[in-house]
Amino acid sequence: MTKKSGSKGTRAGKIIRLSDDLLWGIHPVFEGLEKEPERFSEICLQKDKRGDKIEQIVALARKSHIKLVFVESLKLQGDGANQIRHQGVIARISETPLMSFDDLISKLEGSLVRGESCRLMVLDSLQDPHNVGAIIRSALASGAAAVLMTRERSAPLGGTAAKSSAGAMSHIDICQVTNLVNALKDLKKIGFWVFGAVKDEDASSLFETDLTVPACLVVGSEGKGIRPLVKKECDVLVSIPMEGSLDSLNSSVAAGVILFEAMRQVHGSKNQK
Repeated sequence: MTKKSGSKGTRAGKIIRLSDDLLWGIHPVFEGLEKEPERFSEICLQKDKRGDKIEQIVALARKSHIKLVFVESLKLQGDGANQIRHQGVIARISETPLMSFDDLISKLEGSLVRGESCRLMVLDSLQDPHNVGAIIRSALASGAAAVLMTRERSAPLGGTAAKSSAGAMSHIDICQVTNLVNALKDLKKIGFWVFGAVKDEDASSLFETDLTVPACLVVGSEGKGIRPLVKKECDVLVSIPMEGSLDSLNSSVAAGVILFEAMRQVHGSKNQK
């Protein structure tokens, strides 16, 4: 397979470029859904395909809130694509098993009970797999407990993201949710504060914000930033002070600055005790 990733839809159907994060065929997709549904982010199905296994795939996907896309025709594109029989079923999966949100909540509650410092990196609709991988790497290196991502409108956790993470993806808990606003509400119920990274002039300076509390650190997509409803759920909006003519940073760079500032504050507060 190639390492390029992407897809495009037309009226006639959908063309998907071969990439490391694809799984195809009725039985492989069905068995994967039975064993590790948390690894699936999207399943494309050709409308004219019928049968018990297809119906079971649809049922399992809906049960696990996996995005389903029904198309008139489905075609793979890339080196070796002509030799592949996808049987009208192509799924996009992550390179690593994902943690369910319920399990993430349980883990975080345990950390809070033990009095451990707890930071969670939250990615709102980031679509560049290089940025996602780089942020996961920074999250691991800065001691974050986990990475929380949106299931839709996010880059796939395939080969590109895995390579950019330099192996970090396999060593930190990653969770995807369908409704980030509700997830943040649940995290606040167990004691977390939500900090949203923005470039607003009225936002608090990152270096003057207390990040030693249990913190969800939210960064938005490369172009639009944090979505309005997610922004409303933030307890504090923070910005990174900068000099010169630039007014914003790449999302992965911004996330790294915020993560390591939070780590610095936590370590500083421990040294003062």
